[in-house]
Amino acid sequence: MSQETVCLVTSLTEEEAGPLRLLELSREHWHIENRLHWVRDVTFDEDRAQIRTGSGPRVFATLRNLVISIMRLTGITNIAEGLRSFAWGPKEDALAVFGI
Repeated sequence: MSQETVCLVTSLTEEEAGPLRLLELSREHWHIENRLHWVRDVTFDEDRAQIRTGSGPRVFATLRNLVISIMRLTGITNIAEGLRSFAWGPKEDALAVFGI
């Protein structure tokens, strides 16, 4: 049997920061990391983007988030596969999101 000790820094009080609450907060963080940031980093290869000045990086990050959101709203769970599919042309479900 093994035991692991994890140290966390939080602004919660001792009463609020019980083990189950800290576990819940940690899982919420990694859920966001895996559903959004990982997709942006890996699928869109965002870390190697050449846009680095002015408002360009923020604009392109917003556009990537918009694409991910539209795909998820239309039921696409695999964003990489969805991008390959959309490369052939827009899907009717995606257009319906915009009322088209």
